Amino acid sequence: MTTEIPGLDGTIHAFLAQQAELLADVSADCAPLVRYVSDLMSGGKRLRAAFCYWAWQAAGAAGEPGIVTAAASLEFLQAAALIHDDVMDGSDTRRGAPSMHRRFAALHRGNDWARDPDHFGLSAAVLAGDLCLTWSDELYTSSALPSYALARGRRVFNGMRTQLMGGQYLDLLEQAAGGRRPEDALHRARRVMHYKSAKYTVEHPLLLGAQLAGADDHLLARLSRFGLSLGEAFQLRDDVLGVFGDPSRTGKPAGDDLREGKRTVLIALALQNGSRTQRDTMTALLTGPPPGPAEIDTLRDIIVSSGALAAVETMIAGLLERSVSALDTAAVDDEARSVLLGLAQAATARTA
Repeated sequence: MTTEIPGLDGTIHAFLAQQAELLADVSADCAPLVRYVSDLMSGGKRLRAAFCYWAWQAAGAAGEPGIVTAAASLEFLQAAALIHDDVMDGSDTRRGAPSMHRRFAALHRGNDWARDPDHFGLSAAVLAGDLCLTWSDELYTSSALPSYALARGRRVFNGMRTQLMGGQYLDLLEQAAGGRRPEDALHRARRVMHYKSAKYTVEHPLLLGAQLAGADDHLLARLSRFGLSLGEAFQLRDDVLGVFGDPSRTGKPAGDDLREGKRTVLIALALQNGSRTQRDTMTALLTGPPPGPAEIDTLRDIIVSSGALAAVETMIAGLLERSVSALDTAAVDDEARSVLLGLAQAATARTA
């Protein structure tokens, strides 16, 4: 069994080469826009493209290059989300390399240009993210799938992008105002997870591939159940890695979510289940200046001792079981079923 999509990487690189030529007509100075995006897209798990492609296969559609191009559009949407997310979070690294705004700031410093290099870096990264959003739509539209298939998928494609931005805003809002509303912290954290990750990472890519293939309502409903539960489990694993992950595997500094004050389900459970002293300590550290190494260790200790980490692991296992059961009665291609179940295991047991 393989989860790889034949021709996906080639499609991405060929498209980026075309965009490099187009921007070269503007100026040779635009080359870093494409080069840095290309570097970012050389890594990653390709999960969204995989879920889209294998949902297409699950619906029994014949293989054709157009679905690979449509799936590739999701990788550009993901690149846009990552670039903008790093700007909003002030993240220094992504996938083990400097984040986009840090790379552009370094370009500014290396050339000894005028004015503020950090402002230049942020501004250029916003433009790079905007380009990725534009390119995502261009790839989808030009994927050579029949127009009626693209029209079926367009509602999912559009809704996915809009709800992603809404979920991202809620995440930003939680960092700013979440500490003032502790009574429903867990509910709010799960809502962010639902729209920023669960639907965007798994459910919507699955529904997009299935809609493009002309799946019936029964299969769409089963894929939706599979995707929502798995998407939540995926994000919960991401939350655990954001606090306890090995930087050499995650490509992000240890405890990065704590440094950024992320109000995840893991944090909400620790605040809900911890002692009064633990809650006060967590609130002070998460709402003040970014915590240092010793303070991050303190936060980790509270997350473990409060039972939040164990609770999240239990949630992941339950969500994975619910996700897998959703495919039990779905009439899908055997190979696609096997791949989707393998993707579910990989998404929840990962270390990066």
